Order: sequence, then C-alpha cells, then structure tokens
Amino acid sequence: MFIGHFGVALAAKKLAPRTSLGTLFFAAQFLDLLWPIFLLLGVEHVRIAPGITRMTPFDFYDYPISHSLVTAAGWSLLVGGIYYAARHRFADASVVGFAVLSHWVLDFVVHRPDLPLWPGGPKVGLGLWNHWLPEIVLEVAIFFAGIWLYLTVTRARDRIGQYTFWTLMTLLFFGWASTLSSAPPDPHSMAWFALTMWIFIPWAAWADKHREPRM
Repeated sequence: MFIGHFGVALAAKKLAPRTSLGTLFFAAQFLDLLWPIFLLLGVEHVRIAPGITRMTPFDFYDYPISHSLVTAAGWSLLVGGIYYAARHRFADASVVGFAVLSHWVLDFVVHRPDLPLWPGGPKVGLGLWNHWLPEIVLEVAIFFAGIWLYLTVTRARDRIGQYTFWTLMTLLFFGWASTLSSAPPDPHSMAWFALTMWIFIPWAAWADKHREPRM
C-alpha cells in the first residue's frame, strides 16, 4: 500500500478541515517515514526476496518498532498528542492520531502475515499483495476517493493552489505505478529511496496553504 495511505490523508481533510494537508500526509505515512530511518540505523531489517509476494519482493521480517500494532497505536497517541498540545483542538488531534493508526490497518490488508501484533508477538496480514487486480483496484479507489473528498472541502485560492496540488497528485500516482515493475538492488538503497517520501510533506502543506474552504 502506497497511494492508499495518501488517499486516507486526503479524505481526513473532510473531518479536520483546519488541519494542514501536510500534517495529514505526515500522520498517514508516519510509520513509513520512521521505517527507513530505523533501517539505516540497523534497528530494523528487510530482505529483497523476489517472489515472496506477487506484487512486492520485500521480506519485512523485522520491523516491530515501526510496524507492530501496539507500537503503531503508541505512535498514533504520540503524534495526536503532540498535535493537540500545539493546536488545542481535540477533534482534529483525534483525526491526526487515527490517520497514523490507519497506516497499520491498510498494511494489514495487503501484507502477507509479517506484521507483528506487538514486538515479538504473532504476525498477521491478509496478503492482498498476492492478488494483483484486487490490490490495485483497492489502492486506486482509496486514492481517488480521497482526492474527491479533499476537493469537496477545498478549492484553489490561486494558481499555486491548483497546479501544485495536481502536480503532487500526478507524481504520487505515477511514482507508485513505476514501483510496480521495479525493485531496489538492496535494502540500503531501498531505505534511502524511501526517505524521499519526506518531500511530500512540505509539498502538500504548500499546496494546501494556497487553497481555501469551500463555502
């Protein structure tokens, strides 16, 4: 799951219209923003194993800090709590926190049983990555539903708000599509590539800043 996470962030704007899209992107992708850092630090590990699923060659055999259910719940409380401390808006902070946890839920749908319930605990996953068509349909549907919901509550205030938003959406979609037929040569390269996701946070915040609520 990749653009599906961004779809959740876009949809969350409907529930928290005063929250920046950059913040919602950060929350929905938080686990995957942490994960490459942990890989580079040697705290978590992954293997390139072609054929392990039909859609991805990655063997996520050790990522209990970033991707167990218990730690994901902890990260969601932390991120939501920090947002509440900064903005003092409980409802919006709840949306931000649930956006963090939504990442694990969507991963549970697509991953094979490699997501630990807690560090050292049993591993789960429904394995939709072994079924090309349903996974792609689901991910694309979540992404475009998110865009539609975002557009129901915002409109471009100027050309920056229009073009930066649609450029970002286009890059996300075609960037995801390009990964369906390629894989990094090694885990180290994969981690550095995954860190590029951080650039989408300020980009989304910039686009959102140049948009306004629909009246």
